[in-house]
Order: sequence, then C-alpha cells, then structure tokens
Amino acid sequence: MVTGLGAITAIGRDVSQFHCSLEEGKVGIGEVTLFDVSKYPSKIAAQIRDYDPSDYFSRTELRRFSRTDQFALIASMEAVKDAGIDMNGKPHREIGVCLGAGAGGMLSAEQYHRDLLLKERGKPRPSLILPFLPSYSTDAVSRRFCLCGPRATITTACSSSATSIGYGADLIRRGYAELMICGGSDAMSELTFGGFNSLRVVDPTPCKPFDARRRGMTLGEGAAILVLEELGHARARGATIYAEFLGYSTVGEAYHMTSPEASGREQSRTMGEAMNAAHISPGEVDYINAHGTGTPLNDKVETMAIKDALGERAYSVPVSSIKSMVGHCLGSAGAIEAAASVLSIIHGFVPPTATYGERDEACDLDYVPHRSRRQGVGTVLSNSFAFGGNCTTIVLRRYE
Repeated sequence: MVTGLGAITAIGRDVSQFHCSLEEGKVGIGEVTLFDVSKYPSKIAAQIRDYDPSDYFSRTELRRFSRTDQFALIASMEAVKDAGIDMNGKPHREIGVCLGAGAGGMLSAEQYHRDLLLKERGKPRPSLILPFLPSYSTDAVSRRFCLCGPRATITTACSSSATSIGYGADLIRRGYAELMICGGSDAMSELTFGGFNSLRVVDPTPCKPFDARRRGMTLGEGAAILVLEELGHARARGATIYAEFLGYSTVGEAYHMTSPEASGREQSRTMGEAMNAAHISPGEVDYINAHGTGTPLNDKVETMAIKDALGERAYSVPVSSIKSMVGHCLGSAGAIEAAASVLSIIHGFVPPTATYGERDEACDLDYVPHRSRRQGVGTVLSNSFAFGGNCTTIVLRRYE
C-alpha cells in the first residue's frame, strides 16, 4: 500500500505544488544555470530553480550532502511526515530503504575536479567527493531516520527508481520489512548533460513526446519518494492509504546499449508480465504513464508496444508523458512518474503531454495534449524503459 508521498521537481517543491502543476500542464523547462552549457547544442533542462539548500539543511549538513542527496532527503522527509510515521530517533528494524540512483553526487565531484585542477575556489574540499557513490543518498536517508531494516540502491539507468519501488514491495511481501521508503533522486551534472548531447538525443527546444516534431529528450532533475506499507500494518496505525501497489515486471531486452528493440516486443512483454503479476487484464487499465522521452525511435516503439500489449483497448486508454513538464530525470524518473500516477488516482485526472501539438502517423494513440483531463482513474501502468534494455513497468490501483 502507498501511504506517503514526497516530491521535489522543476514544477513543484512539494507534492501539493507538483500536483497543481501537473493538472495545469505547467512546463518547467528553461535555461541551465548550474554549469556552463554554452558549448552544447542544447542549453535547456528542467532544472529546479530558485532553490536554496540552506532552507532545508544546516551548514554542516551541506558539507556532506550533494544536490542529489538533498533532493532525496527533502522528498523523504515530506513522505515520512505525510505517512504519519513516528520517527522517534530509535532504531527501526522493521523499516527499510530502497532508492534508485543515477549520477549520484557527480555535480559535487565535478566541482572538486575544477577546484583541484583549475583552482576555481582555492583549495578543494574532500567532502565534495564523499557523496560520489550512488548509494550515498540511500545511506543518508537511512541515517536521517535511523532505519535499520533492508537497505538497497538500484542502478538500472532510467528505470532505477521504478525498479526500486517494485523491489521494496517484494521485501514487504516476503516479510523482510513492514514498511519501505522507496523512490529515487537525481540531479543535473555536466557529465550527464554533455553525454546526452554527444549522443545527439537532446532536443534544443523543450521535448515534445509523441509529437511529429520531436527531436529528442530534455533532461531534468528531482526526487520522489513513496512510502510502501503492509496492509495490516497500515490499518493498525490508522494510516491513509492512497493507492495499492499491485505488481511490477523487469525485463532485459539484451539488444543495444542505447536503442530499444525496434519491434516493441520486449517492452510489450514488460507491460504484459506486469499485468500478469498484478492479476489484471488490459481492459482494467485506465491510464498509462508513458516513458515518453521525445526521441523519434523511443516514442514510436513504445506506441507499438502499448498497442501490442493492450490490443484494441490501447486506442481508448489515455497515454501521456510528464517528461514534457519535468524533463527526463534519469535515475529518479520512474519514481517521479509513479508519484504522478498515484496523484492521478487520488485526484481523478490524467496529466497531459503538455508540449504535444502535431500528430505523427507512427504515434496514433490518445496522448492527452496540452491540458490535463478530468476522469476517474482506477488502475495505472507506469513505464520506465531505460538504456541498456532495462525495462520496468509498475502497476498501481485505487484502494477500495
């Protein structure tokens, strides 16, 4: 059961702001100011702006936490508070943490490198490389709440945090934990920005998933945390249950490091196995939160996969990509999209593909253009199809 949510993205510093922006179709894409992007073809991203970490952390803490760690902690603190969990400073052996990771503390490591070689700010601080490991955010969340249950960090590229939610649910179902803090965090860094630009998969204008004019993705940053809880435990403490985590699937395409298998068969298999694990049929799916990167091939293949997995039902199910608003947040993308899916269930709306404008013959489904749509949402598939053929689909449903 999902009993708590936390989020910080380019369109909202907390869940409430995030929800309102999703309903409004707010686009959080703009100029990158974290580092010099003048030499890159694209100069935009969904960066979290006007962010002052001292609003959340002490000076001592800020010497130890990267931007990624900060986002993870902010979202975790909101989710724990939202779930009404009493973190009394004592060890909690029944609560675990599983987060997805991407670049981790790379932005801080880049600053250390510049200080060391270019003397930008004098003597480099060794603390800048403390949070370099992708697992540092998971460890920081565990320490903050004194959580001594299962701990894991998932790194499967852009499906990392979606997989972390599924793995967290597995740990609960197998009796290893009563409650898991799951999700992911990732921050912009020059390494990832430059890397995706060098691959020529970044659109110099805001990404347009499933649109005929699409030219590539727009990068983003942020974090989202879901508190997952065993039903009996949630009921016993009187927790509010937002949604039910029904099941998930992870599939390896074993095809190519950056391109999806062109027929869509493996992505279709991912969705099919997720529906089987959740014990639902295609006819029960009310909304698909698509991976929807905005690259020409990915969007085409995902459309083919949805049609293969759902059959004729695909044409009556809304499909949208919130990457049109928050960008592609890499290691945290799956968790942010899972949080959006839970919000769609709670509040009865489908988020839009905000930048969609021109129909592509190869992408012929209902992509919810421009504005959100008011409708009841009972069951959601949330897709995360990552580099390396790391495909994950999770299934969420309204709890009744």
